[in-house]
Amino acid sequence: MIKVELTDTFGGEANYSWVNRFEIKDEGLTDLQLVRKAKKLAGLNGVRCKKYEYGDLIELKPYGINVVLFITWEY
Repeated sequence: MIKVELTDTFGGEANYSWVNRFEIKDEGLTDLQLVRKAKKLAGLNGVRCKKYEYGDLIELKPYGINVVLFITWEY
């Protein structure tokens, strides 16, 4: 199972004053397919983002919007 969290930021860091959570079934998706699916679920389809990878976590920071999207794998 893959967990997706969209939350606001304050000072460039995740704030969690509000959060939207989604789940994606692990269907053998590539990282690019996973990012596209997560962005679509979060309503960020077509929005350019800066991507950071930390092993089992992908962090997406959209340009010009004070939100952050986390994609994590749950084993």
